[in-house]
Amino acid sequence: MLSFPHSHHSPPNHVSRLLPLRRNPNFATVLHLSSATSSPISASSAVPHRQQEPVQPPDTAISEDTLRKHNAKSIALVLHRSENANQLHQEAVPEEEKLRILEMSLVTKRTPQFPGSIYIQPSQSETSKPPLANIFDGECDEGDDEMIMRALEIRRNVTVEIFKEAMQKGKFGITYSNNLASRLPDFIDYVMIEAASMKRLPEFSHSTFNARAKTVIQDSNVVPLIRWLKHNSLSYPRIGKLICMSRGKLETIKLLVEWLKTIHVKGEFFGFVIMKAGEDILERHIEELDEIVQYLENNGVRRDWMGAVMSRCPQLLSYNIEEVKTRVGFYLDMGMNEKDFGTMVFDYPKALGYFTLEEMNEKVIYLKEFGLNHEEVGRLLAFKPQLMGCSIEERWKPLVKYLYYLGVGRDGMRRMLIIKPMVFCVDLEKTIVPKVRFFQDIGIRDYAIGNMLAKFPPLLTYSLYKKIRPVVIFLMTKAGVSRKDIAKVIALGPELLGCSIVHKLEVNVKYFLSLGIPLGILGEMIADFPMLLRYNIDVLRPKYRYLRRTMVRPLKDLIEFPRFFSYSLDDRIVPRHRAVVEKRVNFKLRYMLASSDEEFAKRVEAAVERRTRFESGVMAMGDTDALSGSQTTNDSLAQG
Repeated sequence: MLSFPHSHHSPPNHVSRLLPLRRNPNFATVLHLSSATSSPISASSAVPHRQQEPVQPPDTAISEDTLRKHNAKSIALVLHRSENANQLHQEAVPEEEKLRILEMSLVTKRTPQFPGSIYIQPSQSETSKPPLANIFDGECDEGDDEMIMRALEIRRNVTVEIFKEAMQKGKFGITYSNNLASRLPDFIDYVMIEAASMKRLPEFSHSTFNARAKTVIQDSNVVPLIRWLKHNSLSYPRIGKLICMSRGKLETIKLLVEWLKTIHVKGEFFGFVIMKAGEDILERHIEELDEIVQYLENNGVRRDWMGAVMSRCPQLLSYNIEEVKTRVGFYLDMGMNEKDFGTMVFDYPKALGYFTLEEMNEKVIYLKEFGLNHEEVGRLLAFKPQLMGCSIEERWKPLVKYLYYLGVGRDGMRRMLIIKPMVFCVDLEKTIVPKVRFFQDIGIRDYAIGNMLAKFPPLLTYSLYKKIRPVVIFLMTKAGVSRKDIAKVIALGPELLGCSIVHKLEVNVKYFLSLGIPLGILGEMIADFPMLLRYNIDVLRPKYRYLRRTMVRPLKDLIEFPRFFSYSLDDRIVPRHRAVVEKRVNFKLRYMLASSDEEFAKRVEAAVERRTRFESGVMAMGDTDALSGSQTTNDSLAQG
């Protein structure tokens, strides 16, 4: 219990004076006791008016000789609260309570309310913030480290909210501000560090963290920069990455974007070019970048191509001028001129700036193993620079083994490289193997497939379901080719698989059917000569007219020898027909056209000689018959 001695000495410092209550005429005794939580503890009792007496501290022993006491219930309540406060001060604060108090100390902004919402006022114990020094005992342990990390996280969230508020003041939507803020962890940390360091400055020594953070965001001009980048077609993920890459030097982003505009880089590629051009691209001088562009322009890369080149291979901007000269010389030493080099860089910029020099040398050496010299490799790369993007181990070696299994030798592969180098860039399992299996299913043997691929390499670049299968189905259903002859047709004429059904094959089939050739016979003609369907109607019509009107040959001769359409009308058919007419000999179309000039001349001479011998033999027989006839007449006359 509390005792009230009659001594008039001054009360201790931790006990406050008695104050009267104003709510009733009686006087109230109010005790304010200091506690570890710094929250006042009050107790009131309605007692008659009497002289104020000093109050003894809570921990002072109560005298047993005290004759008169104040209200026992009030005193008991005061002592109970005082004992609990002292006990809490002596006991350790739980971790959850520490986190709650820490968050209350760092977050000062009230939760936003909307009209009609219910706002629960915090209790007095929640609003009274104890000093943080009372929470920590001065020694650093694992719990204190966790508290520090929690404090940083809370401060980071406060900084994010300040950034969002600045974005919304800049007329950005809530969703856009939230999405962009989630992409700016490095910039948020930069604002936190700068705001904390500003505390040392005299003008900001008494300002709050929120005010300092707002000042940092405003001075950095990040909101106008975000609006400018968004106006230049950059998405918020790329804007976030660019701002984080700048490391606080936001003005370098705008300078670099303005320079990219001068080399014709489009707005949607600004972020991609800057992010892929190296981490130090924002720290490089514009003069260095101009030197690289000027050197490429002097070697055949046109200025209006530069934007497309840099957009597809930004790594070129990460090299110094010496590295760029080395890479350009790598291709020029293979015999490329400036025009071929510029075209190659425009077609596939990665061939110049994406791969290392060691990888480029390895691929050139591997291509030489197919029998190509240095200049031929240069011409090949100028024509198809995508070869530099293919892996030797993953793409080329498996393809070479597979082609060798099909019977394609080194010369065939070299032919495939020269005619259709794209074959060495396609995927083996997804593109080539399904087509080979399809050819095997229709009856073509493996060695014949190898000959097909070496003869017509573009076959491997056609779509199986959009090109090859429809042509095979058309030949079997509309052109009269039988099931047993389809493999022969495809093996002898793989070029048919590259023809358009509507504009080529169907037109030719209709033309031959209009000549009176039955569909089954036409299928046999195609099996004998598959190229029959590849000729233009303008080429077929004059030859057929000459055959029927001038040479006066029946349609049967054309059916027996469909290769008649493969010979030139002016250079082969007409001259040899005239020679046959002049010599008064006759040949089948096969023997008249399918021979060289020397063989044809010998054949004509032999035919003339046979005709001469035949005619002389007939005349001799005629003379003999005449002589025998005249002698018989004379004998009959003599007898008469």
